[in-house]
Amino acid sequence: MRVVILPSPDDVAEFAANVVTAVVNTKAKANKSCVLGLATGGTPMGLYRQLVDRYTRREISFRGVTTFNLDEYVGVPPEHVQSYHYYMQDALFKHVDFDSNANHIPKTWNCDLTESAQAYERAIKEHGGIDLQILGIGTDGHIGFNEVGSSLGSRTRLKTLTRRTRLDNARFFSIAEEVPRMALTMGIATILESRAILLMATGISKASAIAGCVEGPVSSNNPSSALQLNPNVTIVLDEEAASLLKHHEYYRDSESVLHSLSVNSMKIECS
Repeated sequence: MRVVILPSPDDVAEFAANVVTAVVNTKAKANKSCVLGLATGGTPMGLYRQLVDRYTRREISFRGVTTFNLDEYVGVPPEHVQSYHYYMQDALFKHVDFDSNANHIPKTWNCDLTESAQAYERAIKEHGGIDLQILGIGTDGHIGFNEVGSSLGSRTRLKTLTRRTRLDNARFFSIAEEVPRMALTMGIATILESRAILLMATGISKASAIAGCVEGPVSSNNPSSALQLNPNVTIVLDEEAASLLKHHEYYRDSESVLHSLSVNSMKIECS
């Protein structure tokens, strides 16, 4: 697990954009399809702004790129301003050059939710799996909507949101009572099958969850700790999110060595 500590949220967004750009462009040069796993929430917004800017400057194209989002609320129609369908269209999709039907978000409206979850798993496999999965992290360590207690072997499924998650997300709604109680989410096992994973976290509210993710035991009490089981994970943090890490100095020393050797420890596969 590579841990990168940067001064500010803007630096975190730029680092993440550099990783996404490298993966997409490497795949394009090899004439290979590219599959990205995408996240929503406050933290990835800076990444998406960076990607739109880079597309405008012709530094990246999303032709031939397929995306799968982590999750979607249940009971919220796609056109609702707080749906993740709406979020992704507004933040990224409508501003760049994805092929039609390239963007996948779990279907949760007017459908059989069990079949929708199974179909999502099938679609990911049919596209060859996820090359790079972008993640945020909840204040309790959840990734996607895999809440505390989620099975580390879980697949895409229906999940009830915890009260804490609903309170954390209430800032996006007019009133807290509007926050949905359920979501369809990729499972932890689904996420771990990604060939590379990049988790972004900023702010003091994420510090405890990050400490458990990076340095704690692998446990369903902190679902993000399961990322320790994937050999190609990068955690990129601002100073506040990294503030409770016990081995803070070691992570900085490791990055210094990597830079001196001109090594990027996130492997980019073109198979």
